Amino acid sequence: MISRDLALELRQAGLVWHPASGDRFQIDLPDSAEFETEADVFTVSDMTIEAHHYPGGTVLGFNGTTEWALDSVAIADALWLPREDQLRELLRSTFRALRRTVDAFEVEIEFRGERSVFEHPEPAEAYGRALLAFIGASV
Repeated sequence: MISRDLALELRQAGLVWHPASGDRFQIDLPDSAEFETEADVFTVSDMTIEAHHYPGGTVLGFNGTTEWALDSVAIADALWLPREDQLRELLRSTFRALRRTVDAFEVEIEFRGERSVFEHPEPAEAYGRALLAFIGASV
């Protein structure tokens, strides 16, 4: 799983989340609001947390099986934590390789004829760094 900081950077760079079953997220309220479960990770599931799409936006509905009282949260107040496979898919045809080094993983991408390598001890984080660079180069 990618770090909260990287997830925030990806969102700020323009990564858009379309919630689907199996997606993980954290609650992300403004700094002025105190929320004791902000560090908890939730999973979208048709049985517990469902994405409800309305003309005014998407709301994540909690179906009464969570241990604390929360009916729903606006998607703007949720921070998507994409999985490794989702990050790889978002890199699309730019993805070239994932390699294991002695103490890290390297993700290699190619965009506009230029190859770049992103290294991190966690493969998902390396994919996320590559995606962040790809989004930045695409703008």
